[in-house]
Amino acid sequence: MINLKVNGIDVSVPEGSTVLEAARQANIEIPTLCYMKEINAIGACRICMVEISEGGRPFRMATACVYPVSEGMEVKTNTIKVINSRKNTLKMILSTHNRSCLSCVRSGNCELQTLCQEYGVEDAAEFDGAMPEALFDTSAAHMVRDNSKCILCRRCVAACKQQQVGVIGANDRGFDTHIGSAFDNDLAKVDCISCGQCIVNCPTGALHEKDNTAEVYEALADESKYVVVQTAPAVRAGLGEEFGLPIGTDVEGKMVAALRRLGFDKVFDTDTAADITIMEESNELIERVTNGGVLPLITSCSPGWIKYCEYHYPELLPNVSSCKSPQQMFGATIKTWFAEKNNIDPKDIVVVSVMPCTAKKFEIGRDDESAAGVADVDISITTRELARMIKRMHMNFNALPDEQFDSPLGEATGAAVIFGATGGVMEAALRTAVEKITGEELKDVDFPVVRGTDPVKVTEMKVGDINVKVGVASGITGAKELLERVKAGEEFTFIEIMGCPGGCVNGGGQPIQPTSVRQTVDIKAKRASVLYNNDAAKAIRKSHENPFVKAVYAEYFEKPGSHKAHEVLHTTYVDRSNEVIM
Repeated sequence: MINLKVNGIDVSVPEGSTVLEAARQANIEIPTLCYMKEINAIGACRICMVEISEGGRPFRMATACVYPVSEGMEVKTNTIKVINSRKNTLKMILSTHNRSCLSCVRSGNCELQTLCQEYGVEDAAEFDGAMPEALFDTSAAHMVRDNSKCILCRRCVAACKQQQVGVIGANDRGFDTHIGSAFDNDLAKVDCISCGQCIVNCPTGALHEKDNTAEVYEALADESKYVVVQTAPAVRAGLGEEFGLPIGTDVEGKMVAALRRLGFDKVFDTDTAADITIMEESNELIERVTNGGVLPLITSCSPGWIKYCEYHYPELLPNVSSCKSPQQMFGATIKTWFAEKNNIDPKDIVVVSVMPCTAKKFEIGRDDESAAGVADVDISITTRELARMIKRMHMNFNALPDEQFDSPLGEATGAAVIFGATGGVMEAALRTAVEKITGEELKDVDFPVVRGTDPVKVTEMKVGDINVKVGVASGITGAKELLERVKAGEEFTFIEIMGCPGGCVNGGGQPIQPTSVRQTVDIKAKRASVLYNNDAAKAIRKSHENPFVKAVYAEYFEKPGSHKAHEVLHTTYVDRSNEVIM
């Protein structure tokens, strides 16, 4: 342990700790802009400058995020010299920054704006001058890149690298330095997987999801359209943060009430389609296990991971489940079974999805996602976009009553709601597959071995007479590890992969928390706890016991894996390896 003083307070921290970590031990927060724990420690932004003295030598300036502590060190975090340094740095950042803050999507939740307010920095007149040429890229289906608001913190670069994608980086040198893709290609022309992890890690409005709320308002205003909305399980675990509620607050009832007041004809739950997904996917698993099919079966619910596989592991596409994701199964079911049952032309139905995921904006435009001859899902918006819609309507969200989803596509089991957490799809599938394989009732439906936020989890179990080895990965780093193990010959039966670390609860469309929170609070675990608590409280916790699912198969899909089910609920994939720019 290393002993030092921070603002006169005695602190003891493990050897190898940084000044930033030591200050936090003393409950003193040193501001940062570029730093992300274990991902981006580069000392580039210079906001975290402090004064340090070692060995009795005079105090000097140092970057707290990367400077290691030493025995007897003294640290001062808020001297006049430190404050003036931070103010000057903020002014220099603002001197090349697009300061249209009032109309910026991140206004009120911008780390640069917050620091400028705290330090009383209103302009950068003394440093104003030439402005670098700024790229503005709207080519991708899911996001907008506005380099006029970029501060070169490189947090997006680090997040993209952590996701094993690495399609963005620093181009050019000096004043002309900017973040871009190889050869400054549009994002749509590189192997971006649309995961949005760059967005949730960006401290400003330089990166944001494409806002599709105007299309939703237009659909709601069109009296000739029947507009239904579906919400993914992770949305209820994150939406409350946009309204000041603690991380890990379940706002399902208030979310439903808000959607109903926005004017949707029906407010449904994607969880219901997740139960249908389990029926199809567990059937596919059983068929492959019993009939010598291609193993391991790999889940297909995360469009970011699917896109990554198409780019970098096309040889494993035969392993990927042909099941559509719950978002797409929901849309397909609405525009086939629901449309026929209610005598509505599918062309007159608008399906809106609220997702924690920016990659869903890409997914709705994929080929072979149009069971009724029209797109299964018409518009996909993020949790953040829904929050903006609620705020524009001036609803007092926290005072709304708790309301229930509409029937019948609002009836879901506990197995469906845990889809939003890493390991959830695996656990839900096992609850059904184990019963089908053994022919015996599963008394204990919990599978704690596949829970938790570790990037990779592997376990073996006996199911009847069959030895089953399963793997769970979240984040593309974990996915790549598992896929390489498969390529090396390690035998797995079933693998679940989610593109974002921790699963959908940590998706690129979820509420953005400042880095000071992301580094001190386990956001993934807190949001996931909402879903597991929701599951535990459900009367029915196995997908195959959902009464609606039983009914819709009896009257429409016939049985899991039927010809009708394949027409509506399954899809195909594309080898994109030739699109990768090396």
